[in-house]
This record gives sequence, C-alpha cells and structure tokens, in this order.
Amino acid sequence: TTLFRSHANKFRRNIPTMAGVIGVVTIAVLTFVFNFDERTYLPLAALIGGAVVGLIDDVINLRSNGHGVAGLRSSIKFAMIVAIGLVLGWYFFTKIGIDTVQIPFLGAIAIGWLIVPLFAFVVTATANAVNISDGLDGLAGGLLAMSFAAFGVIALFQNQLILAGFCLTVIGALLSYLWFNIYPARFFMGDVGSFAYGVTLGVVAILTNSLLLLPVIGILFVIEAGSSLLQITSKRFFGKKLLLSAPIHHHLEAIGWPETKVTMRFWVIGCIAASFGVMLALAGGHIV
Repeated sequence: TTLFRSHANKFRRNIPTMAGVIGVVTIAVLTFVFNFDERTYLPLAALIGGAVVGLIDDVINLRSNGHGVAGLRSSIKFAMIVAIGLVLGWYFFTKIGIDTVQIPFLGAIAIGWLIVPLFAFVVTATANAVNISDGLDGLAGGLLAMSFAAFGVIALFQNQLILAGFCLTVIGALLSYLWFNIYPARFFMGDVGSFAYGVTLGVVAILTNSLLLLPVIGILFVIEAGSSLLQITSKRFFGKKLLLSAPIHHHLEAIGWPETKVTMRFWVIGCIAASFGVMLALAGGHIV
C-alpha cells in the first residue's frame, strides 16, 4: 500500500519527464566541439541511437495520455535496440578491427565475427537493465554515474584519453541531472535518457575491452533486470510471484523500506562494485 501511495503521489505531482534529452544534447554538443575523434564515433552513435528509440517511446507514451497503448510495444523497442547493436558491432568489427574478448587473468580470446552478435547482445541487455532500474528518484542516475566513472578510470589507465574524456562528459551530465532528480525529483530522464545511457554504457565497456567486468561494475543493473525476469518467469510457469513487486527496488519499498533508503543503499553497493571492477581491471590484465 505504501508503494502504491508513493507512486500515485508522483503522478499527482505531475513531474516532467524526458529530461534525458538535455543530457544527450549536451554530451553530443560538447563531444562534437571538444572531443570529436574516431574513438568517440561509436559511443556518440550509441548515445544518439539509444536516445532516438527512447524518444519515440516517450512521445507515444505522452500522446496516449493514459489511454490505449503506452509507448512502443516492447518487441519493437527490443528490435530497434538490437538493430543499433548490430550496426555498431559491425562497425567495431570491420572498421576498428577488434574481434577479441579479454578474460580476466587469462588474456584475450579471439572470437572472429561472433563479436558482432555479442556486441548487440551486450548493448541490448545493458539498455534494458538501465531502463528497468529507472524507477526511483536518483537511482538510475547515481548508478550510471558510478559505472561511467569506473570505465572512465579504466580508459584513463589504458591511455585512452579521448574515451576517458567522453566518460567524464557523461558523468558531468548525469551529476547535473541528479542535482534535480534526487528525492523529491523535479523531473525524470525518461526512456530517452535510460536507453541512451544504457546503450552507451555497454559500448564503453566493450571499447575498454572490459566486457566481462560490466556485470561486476553494473551488478545492480544485473540484479534489477534479473529480478524482473525471475518474476515474469515465475508468474508465467508457476502462477505465483517471487517478489511482492518487481523489479527488486519496488519489492524493497513494498516490505517497508523508504524510497530514499533503497536509493542510498543501492548507491553504496554501486560504489563498492565500481571500485571493485577497477581493481579487477588492474589485476586481471585489462590495463596494458
């Protein structure tokens, strides 16, 4: 009951959404003016591509005004994100010429053209995980800032200064957003923001050759998406719910945790995970 009252109150406050547009435009302009390089082609394309998908979804959602279909059908959104991932993966494989995956403590393993579908999978999974996590004031923005900070540090250690600069630009946009999004939020990033940042995070992880560190650094995104998947699977095959509400941040609210407690504790875990991911990169051979 407390959970439903909390979210009903947000609707009554009529909080503006689609604030992610501001961040995407700011990052794109600053990158084009000060940091445009062949090494920022992919993350910039990922940011804009994810934003376009989210923008279409948000616009349809707003125009429905609570009537009819709310936003794009999930299958269409999924297909659009997969298409973006395949195009970016093809560029990564054919133009940049990378077809290896770094295994911590073991070294790089060449997988050839399979890097393309892997790229698309990572981009799609990360975009959806971030979108699912965007349910509490300040939650997704804070976790994203920590994740980009971790990969920015890894890029810096790898002497990928252009990519590190891009990550810092994203962090700056996210912190500016968080200033107004922490509880009680004055606006939300919307799907235009969550998809843009999610797709970009997956691309940055691949560009730093830290793909397998992404589930570590973004462990809470994994847990959030996993909790929703488990809830759907349990309801479909067993006819009962595992959680009171999914994803897990709503379950914690339902058992009595205040929204701010959930957010702050997730931030603490996210900060620890990001730091641990950087240490794994240093010890596991990702810094050359």
